[in-house]
Amino acid sequence: MAKFSTIKQHIYQKIESGEWPENHPVSSENALAEEFSVSRMTARRALQELADEGLVIRTQGAGTFVAPIKSQTSFMAIRNIADEVRSRGHDYRAKVHHMRVQQASSQVAEALALEPGADVLHSTIVHYENDKPVQLEERYVNPNLVPDYLKQDFSKVTPHEYLCVVTPLTEASHQIEAILPISAVCQYLSIDRHEPCLRIIRRTWSSGGVVSYAILTHPGSRFKLGGHLNFSNS
Repeated sequence: MAKFSTIKQHIYQKIESGEWPENHPVSSENALAEEFSVSRMTARRALQELADEGLVIRTQGAGTFVAPIKSQTSFMAIRNIADEVRSRGHDYRAKVHHMRVQQASSQVAEALALEPGADVLHSTIVHYENDKPVQLEERYVNPNLVPDYLKQDFSKVTPHEYLCVVTPLTEASHQIEAILPISAVCQYLSIDRHEPCLRIIRRTWSSGGVVSYAILTHPGSRFKLGGHLNFSNS
């Protein structure tokens, strides 16, 4: 992972966790250069890219600050579902339904920048809050970047937690849509076919390329989006 990307990921995590709220000062170029043992130019590149993404605001003579939430048009926090549930003081658990190698459909292949029919790693997991299913996670993973993905016990650690350790994420894209679920989704989430759902389609990258393509489906009555979002430009 490039050093400037490591700095960006560090700042992403500070903001996503809430440790650095909006308008919070961000470490200076000199401080970041010293902390991460990089040149000031590398630290400057990291901060400038964050500014270009709208996540921070840089003011000459004053420093760098976390952008107000309404200004964060290109940033959607990637939250770990287990941490999110536990932060509310609720019980979390996960049930793994499928872990397998399969051939990529044209859609999955395009999302992972692979050839159609190439092998991909596929997991199907339902996440629970107080024993109620709150997320169906269908995840496709690039085996070239995460070869040991299927060897993990995702009832003990979430795929998001695992991927952040073995291949730190540098980028993410999201597509958000409201849907009515198909019968298979209804069974996984214990809902009827008239229950509106929120679906988030997420692609994540590391320095090596596209890591995963995930389809996250939530029952509308059990889920809401958190505060680091702005749909004004959607």
